[in-house]
Amino acid sequence: MNVFEFRNLLSSEDRKEKRKNFLRSLIKSVETGANGTQDYIVKKGSGKNKVARAR
Repeated sequence: MNVFEFRNLLSSEDRKEKRKNFLRSLIKSVETGANGTQDYIVKKGSGKNKVARAR
């Protein structure tokens, strides 16, 4: 492997690492159950005001 290939390999690895870090910074954490996303309450019918669960 000559010097040119070695430098090219190092720069490509550096670009990959920068891209990974950038994409990780875009991911936002969320709270489970925030704004009613985890449990839903039945509003009409015989099970009114009860939490709906998947069976």
